[in-house]
Amino acid sequence: MIRKIGINGKRYRHLNRYVEVVKVLAKYGFDDIVSQSKLDSVVELGKKIAFKKSDKIPETLSRWERIRMVIEELGPTFVKFGQIISTRPDLIPLELITELKKLQDSVPPFAQEKAISIIEQELGKPIDELFSEYIAEPIAAASIAQVHKAILHNGEEVAIKIQRPDIDQIIETDLEIMFFVATMIEKYIEGLKNFSLTEIVKELETSIRKELNFSLEMANLERFGNNFQKNPNIYVPKCYENLSTKKILTLEFIDGIKISDIESIEAHSLDRKIIAKRGTDLVLKQIFEFGFFHADPHPGNVLILPENVFCYLDFGMMGSLSHKTRELISSLIIGAVSHDIEKIAKNVIKLCEPTGEIKIKKLESQLDSIIDKYFNQSLENIDMTELVNELVKFFPENNLRMPADMYLLGRSLLLMQSSGELLDPDYNIANQTEPYIKKMLKDRYSAKKMAKDMFASTDELLLLAKELPFEIRGILEKIKTGTLKTEIEHKGLNPLIGKHEQTVNRLTFAIVLASIILGSALVINSKIPPLWHEIPIIGLAGLVIATIMGFALLISIYRHGKM
Repeated sequence: MIRKIGINGKRYRHLNRYVEVVKVLAKYGFDDIVSQSKLDSVVELGKKIAFKKSDKIPETLSRWERIRMVIEELGPTFVKFGQIISTRPDLIPLELITELKKLQDSVPPFAQEKAISIIEQELGKPIDELFSEYIAEPIAAASIAQVHKAILHNGEEVAIKIQRPDIDQIIETDLEIMFFVATMIEKYIEGLKNFSLTEIVKELETSIRKELNFSLEMANLERFGNNFQKNPNIYVPKCYENLSTKKILTLEFIDGIKISDIESIEAHSLDRKIIAKRGTDLVLKQIFEFGFFHADPHPGNVLILPENVFCYLDFGMMGSLSHKTRELISSLIIGAVSHDIEKIAKNVIKLCEPTGEIKIKKLESQLDSIIDKYFNQSLENIDMTELVNELVKFFPENNLRMPADMYLLGRSLLLMQSSGELLDPDYNIANQTEPYIKKMLKDRYSAKKMAKDMFASTDELLLLAKELPFEIRGILEKIKTGTLKTEIEHKGLNPLIGKHEQTVNRLTFAIVLASIILGSALVINSKIPPLWHEIPIIGLAGLVIATIMGFALLISIYRHGKM
């Protein structure tokens, strides 16, 4: 987990990196965020960071462009952060998403000697014993790893994915700083509190830790391969487990054509329409049949092989839908087909996490509008991109947050639709979705499924009937002995309690202040010695103290903007 940075000096462990973050923010014109979030005081610079005019980035660039440039300059962890939140249009504006999609996960390669050293250290053998030929020049370099080509002693070509040296420590530092910066922004900047920045950082932490463990990617690859082992339309690369660790992943080298390279596809006499149809079919199978799907099928991760066969690369980012989630999706589709708005609303609330008050009437009204607009026409006429974008706005407007995997699902479908439209001008993903929806509905009401559900419900009822007397007896025993306790938790009252405490403290302070003034006035009026210039010293001291306390109270009220 991210180590929260406390007051006791922990935040200063990586002071240089903090200073760098603040400098980059200021460079791109975000001085307001630096000052309002009090980041400049955190790094104890003692004064504002000064830049020459030539250092400053022109503010003619949009705010969204400058955010993207900040992320690119701050490096790997921040780039990953940008890529992840670009899939969450429920959390950030669409204008920012457009910019973040331009982020390039491409960085200069690290030294060849270091790459060889990591391979030998991880696999425990000299490079010559491991491979008959090793190509020192990497074929790809990204923020977390770079890839080298090699040939095994049996002549097989492989691609070796090597994790960057010390990348785990770099990411750990950046996550810690990112979490602290997000906390400060949420605390002090009113307009950005609703962006849930700390939650996004936690989501990034989960995702990036998975990507740092190549053993998990190896497991994903094996599971994906098992799902499609009998499907001739897809080829899953072979993984060499004996040449793989948490930091090294060795896969079969695949020489194919990028799905976006239309010119090469036509030059090799491949069928664009078949590729578009197969691609969609494979994505739908992953989602609806297996509940385990490739969450990042962008053109660089999808290759086309001879005979229009698909090959996916990079299994670090995968989406997973539980059986319960698929059941809820099925219920939503049934509700949409039957125009049962109440049923849809109930299942939407079950599927999502509430972030505030949910107004059922408003929710049902908006759902009714969406159903009327999209589900009273044939599937081939539905614009899936428009539908997804409308749903993306719908959830935050109703204080609902969808599970992250649901957004990955939507992203996967949209990426596939984008590739399909590039390949085939007449392509429409809805045409291929229809058979899966019909099958889902058929399976939902099949005799086998209903019998299985009935058996599960009966089993649960029998278990409840068996345990209920013991549970009731336990409660009655606690009532008899007076040990039954009820805990009531008040949520959302902390700010109110804080304000009440502040009010009471100030009132007490004012009463004490008034008492000192009155007491001092009585002492002065009574001429109680010792005297100084015929004025009682005790009374005079009391008035001086009261004056200081009064000014302190006024300053406190003024600083909090409550004058």
